[in-house]
This record gives sequence, structure tokens and C-alpha cells, in this order.
Amino acid sequence: MPLSPQKIKSDFPIFDGSDLVYLDNASTTQKPKEVLDAIHSMYVESNANVHRALYDMGSQATERFESARKKVSTFINAPSEREIIFTSGTTESINLLSRTLGNSLKPGEEILLSEMEHHANLVPWQMACERTGANLKFIPLNERGELDLSNPDQYFTPATKIISIAHVSNVLGTINPIKKIAEMAKDIGALCIVDGAQGVPHQAVDIQDLACDFYAFSGHKMLAPTGIGVLWGKMELLESMEPFMGGGEMIKNVALRSSTWNDVPYKFEAGTPNFIQAVGLGAAIDYMDKIGMNNILLHEQELTNYALKAMSQIEDVRIFGSPSNRAGVISFNLDEVHAHDLAQFLNEDHIAIRVGHHCAQPLLTSLNENSVARLSIYVYNDESDIDKFCDSLLTIKNYF
Repeated sequence: MPLSPQKIKSDFPIFDGSDLVYLDNASTTQKPKEVLDAIHSMYVESNANVHRALYDMGSQATERFESARKKVSTFINAPSEREIIFTSGTTESINLLSRTLGNSLKPGEEILLSEMEHHANLVPWQMACERTGANLKFIPLNERGELDLSNPDQYFTPATKIISIAHVSNVLGTINPIKKIAEMAKDIGALCIVDGAQGVPHQAVDIQDLACDFYAFSGHKMLAPTGIGVLWGKMELLESMEPFMGGGEMIKNVALRSSTWNDVPYKFEAGTPNFIQAVGLGAAIDYMDKIGMNNILLHEQELTNYALKAMSQIEDVRIFGSPSNRAGVISFNLDEVHAHDLAQFLNEDHIAIRVGHHCAQPLLTSLNENSVARLSIYVYNDESDIDKFCDSLLTIKNYF
């Protein structure tokens, strides 16, 4: 059954009595009442530090925290909830890998990225190369904004040890062929890491089917609170890796001059975890499961096509990229109007979009742009949001 954006929108307090058109979902998403209630109940009923507490409230907090881990595991079809590491978000997850796997690289070995990566999947690897003497290589893009895999031997070489690729471009909306890339990585003995920040919120993700080695994502882009994210990794790899940070929780025994580490996942969760935010993530997964990920995907595909068609009818609108497999992200500019001015005019009509380089400066450089406008849709958007956006866009065009 097709989902009802208007019914869904009624679950989000921020839209109550508001004419807000929120089209900045690739940046962060709004939160349904179920998620806000779950967070509130943790603070008023179960606000105790998790693990090792020998009183009821602490046990309740631990149970709800670990229940959220199981929900995440099921949501992405992980073999075990022990492979789910809670982090602050995708950025920390990738930094964890760059500081563990990246530190094992040798001079001359290679890390393979693409030219569309978010800075969070670029800068940590630049830093790893500076520390180790490894080299960065990049898969280029074709004119449609897709990965150019026509000459794979040029990029997938015996020297390639780590491949880290976005599941979905946060600028072009391109959905990358992760399963194919994971197979190519396996053929050369390289590890495959996926930045899933723009993937998990919008489509069903089965990490066993994708066959990657690591998958990272953020809660706040999928209706959950800020400050909580996930790193999934294969157990045998996680067990072989050294901890990212030291402190409480991640230890087994501590002496003055040496320590031993806790089991996975806890050896990567130093300090007090974001347990309340994790419970919020679990509630967001419950909410998304009720809607159905296939319903979310179909809704976004239809609404994206509707938006592309409507925008193409406005003269002087330039849309960047035309990937054959596209998520609900559309970057564009309006000729003769700076993107920042455009966003301010749209704001006057209570329409929220994002403008700038979108933490993807190398990609924008390849587009010969310093700043682009971006609209990104989600489950609570509908055709009336796109209509209002396009009407405002046309008014701005005529004004200039």
C-alpha cells in the first residue's frame, strides 16, 4: 500500500500548525513523536549509566541500550549484534577505521576512493596516508555523475589495500553499485568500506548481500537523534583490530603499565556510550519498519522523478548529474542567482534547502562550481512540497 506523507507528517511535532517545507533531509531529518517519546522516557524513567549497574534502573537502561543494538543488527541483516559498534556518527566510524586499518598500511600501498566522496570519507584517509606513506587513488566520474568503472585495472590493483566508497552521493544522489565494488575488492584482496550515511535511511540495506567488510551510517539522517551512529564490521576483522580510543568500558583488565581489551563491540566503545541516543535510534528503526523500507524507496523514487520533471520546466535551472540510479537528492543552480541568495529567498517562503559545497569540495571543483543548491526529500515530503518549491523558484527567477 502506498504510504501517506500527510498522515506521516502528522507524527512529527515540528510540522504541527506550520507551513514549513523541509527539503534538507540529506543534512538531517526531523524526528517523529515516537522517537522523542523514547528519548524522554529514558531521561525520566531509565537515566542510569549502562552496564555494571546492580540496581533496577541501571539494568533497565542496559536492556534498552542493548535492545537498540539488536534492532540495528536486524535492520541491516548483520550476522550478529556483536558486530554493531555504536559511534557518534559516520564521521567517527570512518575515523575509527582510518586510525586502525589505516595505520597498518605501508609506504606505496594504496587507498581507493571516488571523486564524489564526502569530506568525512576523504580527510581521514588523507591523514592516514600522511602517517604511513600510503597513496590515495580516485575512481573518476562519467558525465552522468556515476562512477566510471570502464577501466577497473587502472584503479583496482595489487597495491590497493582499502576501498572506501559512498553508497549514495550526498550531492548528485548517485546510488553506487556497492555489491559490484565489493566483489572487485575481494578479487584483489582489498577491504571494502561503505559510507552508508545516505544509503540506510532510504532503502533496505542487507550487508550480507552487499558483501562489504564495513558499513557506517548516522542516526540523525534516519529520524533518530544526533550524536549516535553505527559502524558494522565483520567479526573476524573487528577482533583483529586495535582499539580506537582508550578509557572506561573498552578494557578488561588495567594495571599501571598495561591493559587488556574488552570483547567486541565494547573494546571500540570507550567511555559512557550515547545510550539514550541509541534508544532513540532503535525507536526510529521501529518507526521506519512500520512504514516499510520498500515503501519509503518507492515513494522517494516517485517524488524525485516528479521534482526533476517540474524543475526541468523552469528556464535557467541547471541540474547536476543524471545518474540512472538516483536517490532523492537533487543539486542545482539557477543562472544569475547565487545559491546563497536563492536559499534566503526560499526561506522567506518557509522552504528549507541546503546550499554550499556540501562537504564535497573536490566534487564541486570538478563541476566548476563553488556552491550549489540542494533539495533532498524524505518520507514526509509530498508533491505539494515540490509544487510550492517550484512556484517559489519561478518567482525568484522572474524577480532577477
